[in-house]
Parts: sequence; C-alpha cells; structure tokens
Amino acid sequence: MGNMTEKRRLELEKYFDPKGSFASLRMAQMKRAWKQSNRRELNWLENTYIPTLMEGLWLTSKHFFYNLTFHVFHLFGLYKEIPAAVTYQYPEKPRPLALRLRTRHRLTKREDGSVRCVACMMCETICPARCIEITAAEHPDPNIEKYPFEFNIDLGKCVYCGFCVEACPEDAIRMDTNKLDIAEYTRQNMIYNKKRLMEG
Repeated sequence: MGNMTEKRRLELEKYFDPKGSFASLRMAQMKRAWKQSNRRELNWLENTYIPTLMEGLWLTSKHFFYNLTFHVFHLFGLYKEIPAAVTYQYPEKPRPLALRLRTRHRLTKREDGSVRCVACMMCETICPARCIEITAAEHPDPNIEKYPFEFNIDLGKCVYCGFCVEACPEDAIRMDTNKLDIAEYTRQNMIYNKKRLMEG
C-alpha cells in the first residue's frame, strides 16, 4: 500500500510541476475553474437577452443607414471624399488587390524564351512547406551551369509565405500573377509543373 501511495505521489508531482510538460494544461484548467467560480450572475433583464439584441440591431442599423446615406450623396456628386462600404460583384467585378499581395507563382523567362531559373535549389531549400521540387540538368549553353529539367510546386501545400521569391538570386520566381481563384478537382492538378508556371 505504501509503494502505491508513493507511486501516486510521484505521478501527481509530475502533473503539478510548474516547469513540466503538464504545466500549460494545468494553467488552463486553473483559469477555467477561476472563471467558473468568479462568473457574475446575470440579472433578470440580461437573462432575456433583450439589451444585447437591441445593441446588435443598433450597430447593424448604424452601418446600414450610414452607407445608404453616403451612397445616395455619391449619386448626386456630394461628399465624394467620404467612402461608403461597397460590395464587389465577384467574379464579374473582381476586388482590387494590393500591389504587395502574394498571389500564384510564375517562372520568369530570358529574352530567348528559356526559363531564368538556374536550379540553385535556394527556393526548394528555404520553403517551409516543402512544396517545391526541382530536378536539375546540365544546360547546353556553357555560360549557364544548370537549368531545371523539372520544376514542380504543389499549391495544395504552399502557404504563400514568399520565401522562395526572396531567396531566388536570379529573380526567376515571382508571385505577381494576381490569380487567387486556384481550384481543382484533384490534388494532382494542384501540382504546377514548369510549363504551367512559365505560362503565368
């Protein structure tokens, strides 16, 4: 019985150790218990949820009438400097994109139409999602050491961090196509090869 008690005590010490693996779990449990014990009781009016409902209706109505008023003013050429909320009719009217937005990748070309990439593997190495696969080959031009025989990007895994663009020493890969609607029926179609990437 004494051995069982000692074993149980060691297990509990591990559980309550402030620097142990259970520390964050124990802290979350303590916070939840504190919130439950210190929660304020709602009064009768608050239990009906009428004040919260009225607050939500007021906020929605405020935005609605503000936008409606300024859209009517804009029709008559008044207060053009004050913007009102606009709903973009996508996909007929796409939303304007920021210049620094990272969108689908593309491979840049040289003047002769060949791919600018020299298969240095910098983008493949730095990619945190491991979605770039490059197969290098010897370039027929003696001034260029290598070129990518295969260059594949799995857009199903890509996190659009832009590290590949920053790491490329040849400016061979960019994320400036402004194409966001990337959807396919199979995972295999999400893998873009060199030809698709060069087409932009």
